[in-house]
Amino acid sequence: MAGLAEVEKKTLSRVATCWQCPVARGRGRWSRLVSQKEVETVLSDLIGLLFPGCHGRFAGARRCGRPHFAKVLRFSVRRLKTIATRSFQYQCRFDRCRRCGECSRKSGKAVGALVEALPEIQATLQKDIVAAYEGDPAARSTLEVVVSYPGLYAIAVHRLAHVLYRQGVPLIPRIMSEHAHSKTGIDIHPGAQIGEGFFIDHGTGVVIGETCVIGRNVKIYQGVTLGALSFVKDSKGRLVKGIKRHPDVGDNVVIYAGATILGGNTKIGSNSEIGGNVWLTHSVPPNSKVYNQQPRPLIMPAGSHLARGHVQASPEEGGSGGERGRRNSQSRIERGGRQP
Repeated sequence: MAGLAEVEKKTLSRVATCWQCPVARGRGRWSRLVSQKEVETVLSDLIGLLFPGCHGRFAGARRCGRPHFAKVLRFSVRRLKTIATRSFQYQCRFDRCRRCGECSRKSGKAVGALVEALPEIQATLQKDIVAAYEGDPAARSTLEVVVSYPGLYAIAVHRLAHVLYRQGVPLIPRIMSEHAHSKTGIDIHPGAQIGEGFFIDHGTGVVIGETCVIGRNVKIYQGVTLGALSFVKDSKGRLVKGIKRHPDVGDNVVIYAGATILGGNTKIGSNSEIGGNVWLTHSVPPNSKVYNQQPRPLIMPAGSHLARGHVQASPEEGGSGGERGRRNSQSRIERGGRQP
């Protein structure tokens, strides 16, 4: 058996260069890759600017005056511009567009758009904070929402990443969104369009797809999926990208835990309520309540067991067999407004 030093040398000769990475090929190009850590550092500073004194690397520090934040902003802008240029260069080489001379100009335009949007993002997040405070009876203050609610952190990161996504910046928006995903368990694609007053309660397991459009004052609970129903393929069997795949949600909608809503043609009308664990692949008109029939539980004395060949209650008794059972297994839609 070869010695350990020989094994290390042979392994390094095979893994030191990522041959499938068009930017990393050749000596000295590793420094041009987009660093996940760098993006997360800039993201932390931007979040700190949106929530001064509450988030970011300098949260709780005495240096919270305007000169300090001006310095943080200048640093973040310069760093983000550098990273964005690298990301454009990578995508340019990956796509073989051969127009890398535009990468610096495009990165400057994108970062400028984000900086210009920061006041509007902050104002929108204030409405998200109010929605969380007013929508959760357990919230004792708006500060509690800001410093502890994972849903607010996820939507704050999303609102930053979405601006860069709209500017066509590669890599960085996804790194930001997946950083929030890893911290909160909430997966929001940076392409999703989300209105103001958005509240994710609890949050774990929420998935919001790239082409979702969500209106104002929408509230969703843990485990909700707004996803794709199917994936279109081209003549060579490759997935077609950039088409509408995810549902739209109107204003003032509540979606309870575990609901799954799929498809690019699916629209949830405004002022509707989607019950827990509902599965929807079709549109719902405005002012609707959608919910599953409540199953009938089987209650038995402690220590007893179902006999072999046990048959559930008949359809006449409310069981799951027959036409009544089939109706019970489906979601029901009621119109005429939400009930308290």
